[in-house]
Amino acid sequence: MNIRNRVLDASTLHPVRRALLCGAVLLALGMPTGAMAAEETTMVKLIRGLIASGALRPEDGQALLLQAEAEAARASAGTAAATPAASTGGVALEAGDVRVPYVPQHVRDGIRDEVREEVMAQARQEGWAAPNEVAEWTKRIRVSGDMRVRSESRFYSDNNSDIEIDWAAINGGSGYDTNTNTNLVLPPLRNTRQDRRNLWRIRARLAVEADISERTRAGVRLASGSSDGPVSTTEQLGGGLSKKDLWLDQAWLSYAPADWVTITGGRFGNPFWSSDTLFSNDLNFDGLAASFDHDLPSGDLSLFGTLAVVPLEYTSDNSPSQSQVKTPNENKWLSGAQAGVNWRFNESNALRAAVGYYDYKNISGKLSSSCTLYAGAAGCDTDWSRPAFMQKGNTLMLIRDIALDPFDPANTPTPQYVGLASPFRLANLNLRWDTALSEDIGLRLEGDYIRNLAYDERAMFARANNGIVNNFGAGGGTGIEAFRSGDTAWMLQATFGATTLDKKGQWQALLGYKHIEADALPDAYNDPNFHLGGTNARGYYVGGAYAFDRRSWLSAKWMAAKEVSGAPLAIDVFQLEFNTGF
Repeated sequence: MNIRNRVLDASTLHPVRRALLCGAVLLALGMPTGAMAAEETTMVKLIRGLIASGALRPEDGQALLLQAEAEAARASAGTAAATPAASTGGVALEAGDVRVPYVPQHVRDGIRDEVREEVMAQARQEGWAAPNEVAEWTKRIRVSGDMRVRSESRFYSDNNSDIEIDWAAINGGSGYDTNTNTNLVLPPLRNTRQDRRNLWRIRARLAVEADISERTRAGVRLASGSSDGPVSTTEQLGGGLSKKDLWLDQAWLSYAPADWVTITGGRFGNPFWSSDTLFSNDLNFDGLAASFDHDLPSGDLSLFGTLAVVPLEYTSDNSPSQSQVKTPNENKWLSGAQAGVNWRFNESNALRAAVGYYDYKNISGKLSSSCTLYAGAAGCDTDWSRPAFMQKGNTLMLIRDIALDPFDPANTPTPQYVGLASPFRLANLNLRWDTALSEDIGLRLEGDYIRNLAYDERAMFARANNGIVNNFGAGGGTGIEAFRSGDTAWMLQATFGATTLDKKGQWQALLGYKHIEADALPDAYNDPNFHLGGTNARGYYVGGAYAFDRRSWLSAKWMAAKEVSGAPLAIDVFQLEFNTGF
C-alpha cells in the first residue's frame, strides 16, 4: 500500500514525530475496511494535525491526505457492494485490495503505550525529553574561577643597604666565585633603593571539579604566573606585549571513606588552616593529605584536623651527569599535622583554634666533602642541598668544600652555592574570633604564632664550618657574636565589615601587624607581598575593599615593613586591585 511506503520514507524523522506517525498508520491499518469509511473525517483530521505539528513534511502529508480520502471513498463504495456477501459471512474483494484484519481497541492501546514508553526512555537517556534538562554527567561537573587586575607600587628607603645579595640567582646559576684573585665582579644584587611605581599585574585562575561518585572527586586548575615559583600566580604585564604563561596549578583526586574524613592526593590547595605568615595564599601542596571534620553531639562544637606528607624536592636520578658515582637518595619532605576546634557559643560569636606541627626533612644545607673542581669534577656531592626556591631572610651557609689546585692555589676558582643554615621544625598556634557588631557589620580578630623548635645558633655555625654568609649586625664581624637572627614569628589582624564580598554594597576594612624573625620559618613559602616576601621582616598593613557589584570588588592595601635585624631594608608596598570570581 502507498501508506506503508510513506511510513518507510519517514524513517529519518525525530523519534517523537516518528512515533506519532507510526501511531497514525497503526490506527489506519487497525481499522476494518468499513470502519475507515465511518472514520473518514477523523483520519483526515489526524493527518492534517501531523502536518501542522511538523511530524510530517508538507509534501508527504498532502500525498497521504489525498490517498486517505481516495481510499475512504473506495471503502465507502466497497461497503455498499459487499453488503450481500457480508450477510453470508464474507467480503467481496476487488483486484488489488488487501484484507486488513480488525485490531481490537485494547490491542491498539497497548501498542500506543509501548511506543510511548520506548520513546520516553530514549528521551531521558539522551537528555532531549524536556527543553530545560541537560545530560546527567553535566550535573556532576562544576566550573569556577577568578580574575584580578592589580596596580602595584614599591617604595624603598634611601637609607637601605645597597649590598643585598640575590642568593636565589646564585643558586640558579653556576655559582659565585668567591676567590677575589679570579673574580672581580660583584654577585647579583637586589634592588633596594629605586622605587617601582604602577606595575600592572594580573592573576587568572580556572578550575574544573567533578563528582565521580558520592565519595570520589577530582579537580584540575590552571593559573597564570610569571614563573614556576610556588608562592604566587601573579603575572606581570608588559614584556613587549608578549603572550603570558599558563601553569598547571592543581591536579588532584580525593576519596571520602567516611563522612568525617577525606583523603586527597596529587597537587592540591593548602590543606592546613593557616595565615599567609606561614603559607602564601597562592601556595599549593604536592603529595597526600587526610582531612578530618567531626561535629560533636552538642552541636556547638566541631573538631577538625589534617595530616599531610609533602615531597618538596627529589634529588636528580642522574646527577652529577658526568660522574660514575651518582648523588644518593636525599629527598626533601614536609610532614605536617594540625588539630583544631570550632566553637559557636551563641548566634553572634564563634571561636576557631588550632595547633600544628610542621617538620621539614633534609632541607638544610650540607657541607660537601673535598671537591676537586679544578681537576674537572662536574660538581660537589651536596649541591643537591641548595634550596629549589627561596625568597629572602633565612640564614645561609656555603655548601662547597672546594679543594685548591696544589700547583696554583691562589688562582683556583671557588664557585659557591648556598644552603639553609638552620633546620626547621615548627610549632604553630592559630586563633580566630568572629562576632557580630550589628546586623550588617562583623568583627574578626585573628592571631598566628610560630616557633622554630630546631633553631640553634651554635649548631648552625658548626654545620657551616663558620661558612655563614648573612644576618650579621653592624661592625662587619662574621662570628657568632655578631650574628643576628631569631626563631619566632607572629601576626595579629582585625577585620571589620563582611568577611566575604559576594553581594553588592558589602565592605571590609582590615588592620594588621607582622613580626617574622630570620629563621622562624622557611622563607620560600610565605606571603610574597609583605616586605616582598620572606622572613626577617616586621611592620603593619592596612586595607579596605568595597563590592560594587555581585562577586566583584575593589580593594586597596598598604604594607609598610622593614628588617627585624641586620642591614637596613625598609620596603613599602601599595596594591590597588579589581577582583571578581565566578
